[in-house]
Amino acid sequence: MSKYDAIVIGSGPNGLSAAVELARQGAGVLVVEAAAEIGGGTRTAALILSGFQHDFCSAVHPMGVLSPFWQKLPLDQHGLQWIYPEASVAHPLDDEPAVLLTKDLAETAGNLGLDGRSWKRMIRPLLRHGQGLVNDALGPLGIPRHPLIFLWFGLQGMLPATSYARIKFRRRRGRAVFGGCAAHSALPLEKPFSGAVGLIFALTAHLVNWPVAAGGSQAITKALAGYLRQLGGEIQTDFKVTQLNQLPESRVVLFDTDPLQLAAIAGEALPTSYRRRLQKYNFGPGVFKLDWALDQPISWADPRCLQASTVHIGGTLEEIALSERDAWYGRHAQRPFLILCQQSQFDPDRAPDGQHTGYAYCHVPGGSTVDMTEAIENQVERFAPGFKETILARHKTNTQDFFHYNPNYVGGAITGGAADMTQLFTRPVARLDPYSTPNPRLFLCSHSTPPGGGVHGMCGYHAARSALRRF
Repeated sequence: MSKYDAIVIGSGPNGLSAAVELARQGAGVLVVEAAAEIGGGTRTAALILSGFQHDFCSAVHPMGVLSPFWQKLPLDQHGLQWIYPEASVAHPLDDEPAVLLTKDLAETAGNLGLDGRSWKRMIRPLLRHGQGLVNDALGPLGIPRHPLIFLWFGLQGMLPATSYARIKFRRRRGRAVFGGCAAHSALPLEKPFSGAVGLIFALTAHLVNWPVAAGGSQAITKALAGYLRQLGGEIQTDFKVTQLNQLPESRVVLFDTDPLQLAAIAGEALPTSYRRRLQKYNFGPGVFKLDWALDQPISWADPRCLQASTVHIGGTLEEIALSERDAWYGRHAQRPFLILCQQSQFDPDRAPDGQHTGYAYCHVPGGSTVDMTEAIENQVERFAPGFKETILARHKTNTQDFFHYNPNYVGGAITGGAADMTQLFTRPVARLDPYSTPNPRLFLCSHSTPPGGGVHGMCGYHAARSALRRF
């Protein structure tokens, strides 16, 4: 008789979510983690100077607070507190006020000027069943619970983001802010379905102002781990798995890993043909990230940018599209699109009194070792004159550093793999149940399964439901 019903390899948000759902259904669960601490992409630490707490990877969490699974869990009782800013996104532009994307639709429309009416027409139908649409989007391909609104969303979202923005908006303000939302996809904005990412991120900003986790993103996985232990689950760190025979006996094993690690660890427990398919998985672009310790808030030309947890830096739609296209096709953008987060603006415990942390990354070719520091800081300086003078210290993370930090980030890809047409619904390979493998004991629960990247735990939840059907 097996000591455990299930073993989960990896303790990121998806691995812990899978373990929690299994334990909620009465399964005996062990989570094993190769690193000395749990968390995967949700770790927080003093990377540079004492007193400054930096998120290693994930930072701002709209999908976390909107996750239909996490909404069911008592994570607040295990220390998770969300802190909400006044705005989700600020999008600065040259020689004119920034666009602020807030929960208030009328306020956002006012920020967009002549594009405001078009923005309302885009968002209002989605808002009628906003949480339901998010729930449908955070699952595998199947029959949606809200079919009409999902069909309406799908017909629009299948367009490339550039095409959709130019059809929908007449001015650069509307086009730019939509392009910034779509660029979270890490796809060229000329690719089909990149418009869907723009729509979802725009919608989430009208459902909730994008929050940060009090104390750092580590609070998310610490809360999941605390609840798992309350349910009777176990966690063992410093346990690096390279082959299945290292594990205790169990009925099923779930992998919170990338497809390459699944193939390597499982070995002959999976058919050769299936492992070959896993090895062809497309991870897409990587990222280059900077963390800063700052002696004051960022000196935005438009001070309203300090109201947002996330700042999209890239200028116009055309500039953003060029940056994302460059990264996809192996080039480094001279003016990269940046996703900048300013967590300490809303969570003052992240830095000493009066001082701040800063965080920004751009997409680069997978495996790149090019230092993008100057290009990134020039982009911030473009919209925040004097920014460079406020930097006390910086920490650089290139694609190889990301991979060494977390082997799931192959080539520095932090989203679990490219979400283009070939992998949007069929990641990691085409199967009716994308979480299953040809071996009925083995399952994949990482971001390399639907719905893909983001800190929401839904890949783990759906994989756990798949595994439970085998019990």
